[in-house]
Amino acid sequence: MSTNLAERVATKRTGRTAAAPAHRPAQQPTLVQFVQQMRPEIERALPAHVGGADRIARIALTELRRVEHLAECTQESFAGALMTCSALGLEPGGVSGEAYLLPFWNKKVRAYEVQLVIGYQGMIKLFWQHPLAAGLDTHTVFEGDQFDYEYGLAPVLKHKPASGSAKGAPSHYYAVARLANGGNAFVVLDVDDVEAIRKRSKAKDFGPWSTDYDAMARKTCVRQLFKLLPKSAELARAVAHDETVRRDPSPEGLDTPGDYIEGEVVRPPAAQGAEQSSVEDVPEEFAGWPEAAEPAAAEAASQ
Repeated sequence: MSTNLAERVATKRTGRTAAAPAHRPAQQPTLVQFVQQMRPEIERALPAHVGGADRIARIALTELRRVEHLAECTQESFAGALMTCSALGLEPGGVSGEAYLLPFWNKKVRAYEVQLVIGYQGMIKLFWQHPLAAGLDTHTVFEGDQFDYEYGLAPVLKHKPASGSAKGAPSHYYAVARLANGGNAFVVLDVDDVEAIRKRSKAKDFGPWSTDYDAMARKTCVRQLFKLLPKSAELARAVAHDETVRRDPSPEGLDTPGDYIEGEVVRPPAAQGAEQSSVEDVPEEFAGWPEAAEPAAAEAASQ
């Protein structure tokens, strides 16, 4: 029997019972709920030396609340980026600087998708997993430094940093690697080289290029250097998926390079770091975990 007065009046006039409401399709879970559902897959994908899935899930939930439009991205691209981070043993955000989840607008499918950017610390972490790794250094060269380098059959790299106000502005960035078999290699980029590479990135004015330019410039050197070095399977996969979109979260998708999509990276609002009101609170089962925070926020909290 209908409890609505208008429906009862209409039923009395027509002598018919009001039709039952049509069945509504099940609502697609939000990305916050989706992260909870992915925890078993994250646990299986994590390398043995990395902590449990709760840590990765907690950081992902914090990023959903912190990064503008990330919660509006497609589940496939978010799952692909999160599973790539899990399989490589990298934290998807937070203070570690190992990886970043950046939303951008895909003009072809007219939807937000997640672009995975492997951070400077993430590249270095994966380098050390190779058995031949013996050393990796990256530095910024300033105008006041004594700096000289030469490629060829007898390569030379000399850098004596200046101190105090004599440093000046950055002029070069370089990365040098040493191998356990006695080999070594280095790559030097000047500021124009770095800028040319930055401008080719979809996230050239957003994300780590905006907040951590020096680290991204050194990461650019590291990535160029990796072209000359033997790579572990994890590092090769990281290079293949860096700054791409992965839509296949299955284990097989990790061995397929991600897609470079023509799109538009979403810029954050003026009040960067503010939480999104559209994303629900973190579920109770994650209560008690420390939230990932930006370095500036973490430093302010400790004072």
